[in-house]
Parts: sequence; structure tokens; C-alpha cells
Amino acid sequence: MINRIITLSGMAVFLSASAQAQIQNGNFESWEGNTPAGWSVIDSGVAVSPTSEQIKNGQLAAKVTVNTGSQSNTDFLQTVNVEQGKTYNFSVGVYHTEGNVKARLYVDGYQGYSNNGTKNQWQDVSFSYSATANKDIQVGLRFYDVSGFDGSEVVYVDNFQPTESITPPVTPGSCSDTSVTLTLVTDDYASETSWAVKTSANHTLYTGQDYSNNTTNNAEMCLPNGDYTFEITDSYGDGICCTAGNGSYSLATASKTLASGGEFKSNEIVAFSIGGSTTPPVTPPTSGLGEYYKAAEGKTGYELKTALYNIINNHNGQGYGAVWTLLKDADIDTYFENDGSILDMYSEKPSGNDSVQFTKVTDQCGQYQAEGGCYNREHSFPKSWFGGKVEPMNSDGHHLFATDGYVNSKRSNWPFGEVGTATYTSSNGSKAGSAVSSLGYVGTVFEPIDEFKGDFARAYFYMATRYENEIASWEGNSTSSDAVLDGTNTTVFEPWLLAMLKRWHTADPVSQKELDRNQAVQNFQGNRNPFIDHPELVTSIWGN
Repeated sequence: MINRIITLSGMAVFLSASAQAQIQNGNFESWEGNTPAGWSVIDSGVAVSPTSEQIKNGQLAAKVTVNTGSQSNTDFLQTVNVEQGKTYNFSVGVYHTEGNVKARLYVDGYQGYSNNGTKNQWQDVSFSYSATANKDIQVGLRFYDVSGFDGSEVVYVDNFQPTESITPPVTPGSCSDTSVTLTLVTDDYASETSWAVKTSANHTLYTGQDYSNNTTNNAEMCLPNGDYTFEITDSYGDGICCTAGNGSYSLATASKTLASGGEFKSNEIVAFSIGGSTTPPVTPPTSGLGEYYKAAEGKTGYELKTALYNIINNHNGQGYGAVWTLLKDADIDTYFENDGSILDMYSEKPSGNDSVQFTKVTDQCGQYQAEGGCYNREHSFPKSWFGGKVEPMNSDGHHLFATDGYVNSKRSNWPFGEVGTATYTSSNGSKAGSAVSSLGYVGTVFEPIDEFKGDFARAYFYMATRYENEIASWEGNSTSSDAVLDGTNTTVFEPWLLAMLKRWHTADPVSQKELDRNQAVQNFQGNRNPFIDHPELVTSIWGN
């Protein structure tokens, strides 16, 4: 695994009302030999030079050649000064050639990846950063090789920009409530895209449609305190990223992002709340949860968590053998290749043809010697953490998934995490290896691909809630459980893991696959995962 950072020098943020944050030489128009002016020396495993071969903006771009010749550390770090309460929209244009390297945006920590499957065209990698204090932060790019990397690959980079969000609203004084901005970047088929913001009573307040292709569009809204939903729809059914362009949306106030995304199918619905304290942790009101969760309405924090426990704690365990029946119905690919095969999150390729394919029932494990041998029943929350073959945890379908037996053996009972140096990589890019230094944990971890990180995070929040009555005693069951559990039934997880799970939950919103699976598991055992039905409950319990 290659880890390469390009970072910025000479970057300053101007916070006056008439100025925007600026990156020096963000369009790579000025060079001193093969070093872009205003930028420091690149890690020795990356070679940079000016180019006019592929340009996103201006006359030149940076041609970045990623090599395996050196595994040295970053030669320099540069900073951006940010101001508490301000939101900065960082973005960079990335152009993949072979598609065997990913670029990852670094903004005060690791953020989103580029889509390496999108080749020979520009795409934007962006992140909206809300400053919690006046401080300096690091900004840059890191490159990762993936399966198929041949030792050298060119990635073009251009138009690296941070832009301060508008605070106060565009027309000061016109909104006496909360100003909310939707930033919508359209794809190649903008006419297919429409959106709406609705109240909890399903009254439509704002809508938008009839956009032009590949444009950035802003819509200003004024919302009083209350609960809302944002719904974005693609009439063709392939979302706005990343099969026909690189569209995205971000719904934000001046202080935080309420919803963001772009990868969905026909539509995506995100619930959000306006009002209450803006000082973390934010605990949105939990009204309008529906009949199933009615007993939890009006509660926040750990009181809410206990209320949810009382709702979901008496499920009807069917036994470990019956899990095969659940998986043949709940884990079928009707979302990506739509071919009826087993959907294995450790080998599924969301934007390409799978290298591994399993037929339900027929390919149950079994023997395996390599990836593709058979699929098994993966305890995403390893059974050694809760003491072995103990019911009802051992057969709880909300954390059991169909996965490749061989890849599952590589995952073992290691914690989920973010890998710095991989010792094993599956066909879809899931990997095991040593944790990246910024994670806050030292040891071996297993990292699923971005498409499914939120799925696993919400399974963990379910486990923390469903087994609130006993999870505090699991910490000492194994070395790995001690690394992830904090010995309480409230926060449950160690700070490093809780922070990562919340980050995964936010970055990978609930998908139609999860919604359908949640229903299938309820049909199987009689309870639901509340964090799939109401993703906002994560923040209501554990804060931002």
C-alpha cells in the first residue's frame, strides 16, 4: 500500500466579508522547474511536473506520477488557518488514467476518496470543513495503490480550491430563522435530477429541477426550527455520481453540513433538524419517529439509547443455522450488477464487474483456499468479542452478513479501521493491515471499501444499543474487544473507534440495500435497526 501526501505551502485564509479563502497556485500555473510554486517538495515516491496534456482550469495542471520506489514519510506539512464557526469547502480536480490508484483528500484528517473507476475524465473530490476552533490545519492529498497497480501510474491534479461558505446569508436580514444552502453539482444528465425539502408533516417547502449539465447550482432556504427531510431524485435511477459524471449535493447551514452525497439510485431521503444548541454534542429532537419507535420520542442522549434498547431487545432469535435462510433472501445483489448473486461486501465492486460471484445456497461454505471459494456467515461484530457462540448475539441478523470465506478469514476478529500499510487486499479493495497513524489506534485493522463503511458502522451502533444490558462486560473477552470497547454501556466504544464509526456513518449514508435488508431482518427475527430507519439518532445519542 502506497501512502503519499501532497501538501500545500503558502496557503492563507482571508475571513473578511469581501474575501474568500485562497490557495496559492491552486491551479498549478506557476512552476520552478518541476516544483509548483507555493508548494513544497513532494514525497520521494511521487514525481510531479507541469503539464498541458490534461487541464481542468487555466493553462497547466500537475502531472503526478505515483511510484513504489520509496516508502518515505511526507517531506513537509503545510497549514491553513481556519476560524471557529466558519465552514470551508475544499475541493480538488483529479483525473485518473489507469484507475489503479486512488487519491484521498486530507483536510485536518483523512476525508473522501476519488473514484478510481472513473478514468480519462475529471472528477472533483470535495469536503466541507467546519472549524471548531481558531487553529491551523493540514490540507493535501494522499495516494493509495489498489489491485492492478503495476508500479507506476499517472494522476493529474488541478484546481485545488478551498472556498469559505457564505456567513451570514447572501441577503443579510432577509431570514430571521436559519439560512440553509443547497449546493448541487449536476452530472451529464441534469434534466433527470430534482429535489425537495419537506416538513415532518410531508409539506413541500422548496423544490428544484430543470438544471444544466455539469454545473454548480445554489439554492438558499430559510427554515424555522423543526424536523425536515431532504429528498433528491434521479429519474433514470443511477444517481448523480459516478456513472455519468461526478455530481454531488451538500445541504448546509453556516455551521454544519446537514446532508451530502451523490451516489444513490432512484432517490435518497435524508432527515435533518433545525434548532437547538450548535455546541457539540448536538442532540436533535427525536419527534416523529413513527409508531415502532414511539416510546423513544422526545428523548436524547443515553436516555434515548435505553429507550431504543427497550424497543428492540426482545427479538426472536432463530438460531445460527437459520441464518443461511436469511442470507439467501437478504444478501442478494439487486443493486449493482442486479444478477441475483450473493452480495458480498468484502468482494462486491460497486462500479464494475465482480471478480468473485456466488450462487445462493449452492456456494455456501464449504472449503476455500483463495478468494471465491465459498461464502459464509460473517459476524461483522466478531463472536469472540461477546464470548463465542452465545445467543442471541451469535445469530442476530443485524450484524451477520454473507461474505467470502477466505476474505473473512483475513479479517479474522481484527477491529474495523483505516489501513495505512496493507498486508492483504481483496478483489474489491477491502484490506487488512496496520492502522494509519492518524486513526488513534496502533495495531492490525480491517478496512472495507467506502461503499459499505456506513453499513458496518450502523451495525455496530445497533449492537451497542440492542445489547446495552451486557455489552459493558465484553471488554475483557479478547484483545480485540479490549481495543474497541470501553467497558461502559453508554458510550460503549473507545474514542478512536467511536469517532471513526460516526465518520463512516456520515460519509456513507443509508442506502436502499440497507433499507430493504432491515425489513428482511425484521421479517426474520422481529426487530429493526433504528440507525437505518433514523440515521439522525446516532448524533442524538453520541453527538457530532
